[in-house]
Amino acid sequence: MNDDAHTTHDSSKLEAVQGVVDRVSSYQDGAPEGTVRHELLAGLDSAGVRLEDDEVTRLADAIEEQHGGVDAASVLGG
Repeated sequence: MNDDAHTTHDSSKLEAVQGVVDRVSSYQDGAPEGTVRHELLAGLDSAGVRLEDDEVTRLADAIEEQHGGVDAASVLGG
């Protein structure tokens, strides 16, 4: 059960992360490099949510690659 501490995100945390991802996705198109990651970190901080650095990187990459419609649960694996 020690996997739970790192890989499991409860539904309220995922909901908060999805809200941040949706906000950042809506205005990322054409943003300068690094803006998406910066805005994700700021939004997560405002929501009181902490993610591992690699999780933030995966979300930022997904937003930049998919140009919207990013499902945080799928990107984070749960």
